[in-house]
Amino acid sequence: MFLENTVNHKEQFGWIEVICGSMFSGKTEELIRRLKRAQFARQKVEIFKPTIDVRYNEDMVVSHDANQIRSTPVPAAANIPILADGCDVVGIDEAQFFDDEIVRVCNDLANKGVRVIVAGLDMDFKGNPFGPMPSLMATAEYVTKVHAVCTRTGNLAQYSYRKSKSDNLVLLGEVDEYEPLSRAAYYKAMTRDKVRNIKVNDDDEVTAKSQNPDA
Repeated sequence: MFLENTVNHKEQFGWIEVICGSMFSGKTEELIRRLKRAQFARQKVEIFKPTIDVRYNEDMVVSHDANQIRSTPVPAAANIPILADGCDVVGIDEAQFFDDEIVRVCNDLANKGVRVIVAGLDMDFKGNPFGPMPSLMATAEYVTKVHAVCTRTGNLAQYSYRKSKSDNLVLLGEVDEYEPLSRAAYYKAMTRDKVRNIKVNDDDEVTAKSQNPDA
């Protein structure tokens, strides 16, 4: 599907590829594979990631399997077009952490004949669409959804369950903070968390509130 050496950039537009899925699903692994193929085809490749992601290395995109490729950390999507000038292929990792400007940047690059490959989480830990990823998936020519293996059922996993109690939307972490779960396992885990967090009032507090409802 993805042919590195058949595009005439003077006569044909580029395109956008999105690789999405949960934590530990192989998104970055697939991104690195495609980018290295492009490099092998002697195309000019640049890779970008948000400066917030320094889990493994500040200047490398690194997969969970320790595969890596040199990258440029950028604080905002607006920095990418300047640094990507003259490129044939642009790779972007952890796209969910970028601002909404990343959508316009990717489309502008594709309209100039650049092949843009984006990887990111499609859902946050609450199971909601994550950042600019839905818009990127909607405008991309090719969308690949990869799956992890559920740690509790062994089935395909598409949810990133947060084991820690933090409610911050952005919380960088690995196996200590997250685990990939299937729909059934995720639903059970979230239901169990809701029950665990229910506050049960003691008898004295219930009596006090019944005597003074406005308290």
